[in-house]
Amino acid sequence: MKRIFSLLFMLVGIVSVLAACGSSDEKSGAEGKDKLVIGIDDKFAPMGFRDDKNNIVGFDIDLATEAAKHMDMAVEFQPIDWSTKESELASGRIDLIWNGYTITDERKEKVLFSKPYLENAQVLVTLKDSSLAKLTDLTNKKIGVQAQSSALDAFNDNAISKKVKNVSEFKDNVLALNDLKAKRVDAVVIDQVVIDYYMTQQPDTFKIMNESLAPEQYGVGIKKGNEALQTKLQEALDKMNEDGTAEEISDKWFGENKVLK
Repeated sequence: MKRIFSLLFMLVGIVSVLAACGSSDEKSGAEGKDKLVIGIDDKFAPMGFRDDKNNIVGFDIDLATEAAKHMDMAVEFQPIDWSTKESELASGRIDLIWNGYTITDERKEKVLFSKPYLENAQVLVTLKDSSLAKLTDLTNKKIGVQAQSSALDAFNDNAISKKVKNVSEFKDNVLALNDLKAKRVDAVVIDQVVIDYYMTQQPDTFKIMNESLAPEQYGVGIKKGNEALQTKLQEALDKMNEDGTAEEISDKWFGENKVLK
């Protein structure tokens, strides 16, 4: 009987040790893992979106995949609610925010950033047959914009935001553009990289107004305190610039090299 209790005690001890080890691995951070979990907005063409076969594709998807290879790591793309992206990163549910993520001073207080890798601007888009052309034309008009986005920040920072009739916030750009096509809003604030892509797909639908709101740059967001991952990622991105990988990906999606060095 004593021997049975002794064996049971040993088994409990072994299980406890294994559980502790598993817990340690889970808390070790991205630098201790062999896979990167990347948070994306899967309706943000051409940076990251779903194709007609429901596969996640895009410029940032290809760039991140190749960066992971340069880091000898696997990669998993995790669609998230873009309005909670920083919370997802801080919680450890994702390792990186990488999908047209604009570098701002406010965001620098919450996350670490890679070096900028792509130029962008916030612009206003309306229907092609619209008479709207400049910012002052938006007085008393209805505006659409993605919630918790740099597009919203850029619009709010402009004096015209005080003169519009109302601003509707959408979960993603697709919903905002759909409301524009249905004429429920008069214009949409959006990343130029995004609307340039949509205009190639729907050339007779949209036009960009003459005045842009703000130039900006995209970067990769990394959890505060994880400088090791930040350094490892930047080394991979720098290497991709040197060996031509980044340029090949840019040519594929934009027809030219837009990647910053």
